[in-house]
Amino acid sequence: MFDPDDLEAIREGHEEWEAESVEPVVERFGERKETFTTDTGGQEVDRLYTPADVADLDYEEDLGYPGEPPYTRGVYSTGYRGRLWTMRQYAGFSTPEDTNERYHYLLDQGQTGLSMAFDLPTQMGYDSDADMAAGEVGKAGVAIDSLDDMETVFDGIPLDEVSTSMTINAPASVLLAMYIAVGDKQGVDREELRGTIQNDLLKEYIARNTYIYPPEPSMRIITDIFEFCAEETPKFNTISISGYHIREAGSTAAQELAFTLGNGIEYVEAALDAGLDVDEFAPQLSFFFNGHNNIFEEVAKFRAARRMWHDIMDERFDAENPKSKQLKFHTQTAGSMLTAQQIENNVVRVAYQALAAVLGGTQSLHTNGKDEALALPTEESVRTALRTQQILAHESGAADTIDPLAGSYYVESLTDEVEEEAYEILEEVDERGGMLDAVEQQWVQRQIQDTAFDRQKEIEEKERIIVGVNEFEVDEDPTVDVEEVTEEDQQRQIDNLETVREGRDDEAVDAALEALRDAAQGNENLMPPIIDAVKAYATVGEICDVLRDEFGEYQPGSAL
Repeated sequence: MFDPDDLEAIREGHEEWEAESVEPVVERFGERKETFTTDTGGQEVDRLYTPADVADLDYEEDLGYPGEPPYTRGVYSTGYRGRLWTMRQYAGFSTPEDTNERYHYLLDQGQTGLSMAFDLPTQMGYDSDADMAAGEVGKAGVAIDSLDDMETVFDGIPLDEVSTSMTINAPASVLLAMYIAVGDKQGVDREELRGTIQNDLLKEYIARNTYIYPPEPSMRIITDIFEFCAEETPKFNTISISGYHIREAGSTAAQELAFTLGNGIEYVEAALDAGLDVDEFAPQLSFFFNGHNNIFEEVAKFRAARRMWHDIMDERFDAENPKSKQLKFHTQTAGSMLTAQQIENNVVRVAYQALAAVLGGTQSLHTNGKDEALALPTEESVRTALRTQQILAHESGAADTIDPLAGSYYVESLTDEVEEEAYEILEEVDERGGMLDAVEQQWVQRQIQDTAFDRQKEIEEKERIIVGVNEFEVDEDPTVDVEEVTEEDQQRQIDNLETVREGRDDEAVDAALEALRDAAQGNENLMPPIIDAVKAYATVGEICDVLRDEFGEYQPGSAL
């Protein structure tokens, strides 16, 4: 990009500036810290960046144009000038009736996509009246027991007019089947259904632990979903390969990127081993990243992710369809960075994190409510979180040009550094036999745990300032309104489940579950019998219990 003689002159000028301008000032006044880094274990930040730091950058090969390989600058040629990102607030709590009310409220406030949170029993494949569900019904999200609940959630919401993301993993096939069944009942063509299921089991073994089955049958279910959706619901993203929870567990940005793409590689290889064509299923893969605090590092991470996935799909898997090589992603602002102290500060944190996601070119975005460190968000805090996105879209100017930080000596250098470190981590993953083996060896988990430990130590020793937590503290303990799920709410859900069981055709349920068992024992795709079962009003727990019987349950510490 620059003439070698010019670069040499810049390097010499930099050295002269350091010696004559900087060193006397540092000697006299010092600097705030001896070393600056982007985050715990992150990239070291130099005092100044110049063209010499990006001397090897080749515009056509390393950046290109938006909508063209290697997609560093974005996967769409018009960026947000054509269409804004989807504003997809994560919501779902208590009963299906409550969640339906919240969805209508959010849509009335200008939200452009729905994002569905499920309670812990649903995530683990238990019905609301199961012993394992006691005390947890409706608390971390909405309780879904049967198709009746899903119909209630989407009452008055045409599925051909909204895009819905569902944060569900082990029972993802069941909840997707329910969504498809609701669409069928509404008369919506399956080809028009839009949305995403998370469906990312590898990160559950790594960071989140809401798994049911061992990895081998889990990978079978995932690839069955790939195959089914490629034929039946081509606009629906079949997986959201999630770095979000890896980052929430304590990873660095580079680790988040490497382990997420490593999981993506594992899913692609599993689908290929199942006989699927890469260009048939890869366009429906999507990703889910964390929007963390350091604006520049996050932008660099998102840009590096697009370039890396293009190269991986092109060079490793010989994909030919351009859409197979385009990394499209959702971002959620960092829940782990929300503080219970001085919760109003969280509004500011979330705004900066959202800005980083938009500058980095996210396809959809969730902004956390300020009170989510304490409980489910109130309507007021959800509205403020949504307004944060709307102000960013319509008032900040951040959406008016594509990849606005491109060409920054710092951002381009940081993009290269994050990418380089992520590739180094991926190389070690490969040496360990891939992500499944690396997780079995507990290597991935140890890398994240070590980083999380270091970060906490830095906070406790005030090497890293968290405003309102270890510095700039206040004594008062203000009263905060929080959403609560009552025992009456939980009982209402259990009573409704019993009503559904009493009103359904038990013979049809038994036949559907038996057909599912036969499919699980054989090699046929599991999605059609699961859809038949949910349409007969078999419950999440009943369907998952059939698969538990056939596939077993994964036990922590057992061999993967």
